[in-house]
Amino acid sequence: MPLFQTAFRALGGPAEIQIGAPDEPTARAWFRVAIDEIDRIEIKYSRYRENSLISRINAAAGGHPVAIDEETSALLDVADALHHQSAGRFDLSSGVWRRLWNFRDPQAPLPTPDQRHALSPLVGWPLVERTPTHVRLPRAGMELDLGGIGKEYAVDRCAVKLMEAGVQHALVNLAGDMRAVGGKPDSGPWQVGIQHPEHPDAVMADLPLQDGALATSGDYARCIWRNGQRLGHLLDARSGWPVQHWRSISVRAPSAVWAGGLSTVAMLMEAQGLDFLREAKVDFLAVDARGQMHTRAGVRTLD
Repeated sequence: MPLFQTAFRALGGPAEIQIGAPDEPTARAWFRVAIDEIDRIEIKYSRYRENSLISRINAAAGGHPVAIDEETSALLDVADALHHQSAGRFDLSSGVWRRLWNFRDPQAPLPTPDQRHALSPLVGWPLVERTPTHVRLPRAGMELDLGGIGKEYAVDRCAVKLMEAGVQHALVNLAGDMRAVGGKPDSGPWQVGIQHPEHPDAVMADLPLQDGALATSGDYARCIWRNGQRLGHLLDARSGWPVQHWRSISVRAPSAVWAGGLSTVAMLMEAQGLDFLREAKVDFLAVDARGQMHTRAGVRTLD
């Protein structure tokens, strides 16, 4: 069976889908199914879209509850589980901390303790009032941001829609977060390269992927340096300060949401991150602040 691929941009980053299909018209139809689903997720959940559900929830902060559907309730259940597993480090309400940081300007001032103290009342997942049908942010200025799991959820939904359409061989890749539907058309697994956090054009490891997902969390995409310390964009929700123990963590799991959630939580847990991943019994590749690699079965590092 021939292999077809398409590249595009979605959710603010590069995207690629590979599909095994009997012919080009069928492949094009399947690509349309996948891209339409990604667009649906972006329209519904992106905080950058004024009319998205997330934007409407945030706009109503301090006021009335906003109706949600079963899909959104299930996604918030995932966020709730990750919040508890991380002892509060992972928190969908912590996006307000980004108001204090500018990782695009290497000379930007660091947040002061007074600035962080002023914002801290707006952060706290336990404050969010939630039922299966409604969400309310009780304090004006609070926000929800699905950045920690939204892209991964789009990857999973894209894979589900492809399977429902009859696809048996596909690889969905949204900015490095991936989900495989079966193996390659030749029956072998997809060989996925993992980017080196210090060298963006280099691959440091590869991993076979078949009917599963791979997600990577890291601080290398957006960071600044202060007094010899590298401060990345991944912030501990409890303090609003960057975590510094890991450069990147890649995780293989059955779904992209859980791969991404586990990799992010492990980053946030710093020195405890590897124990957390071992207890979760997932394959991983972690690179610490010194550049040393730590792996669990299934990942082959490249010398």
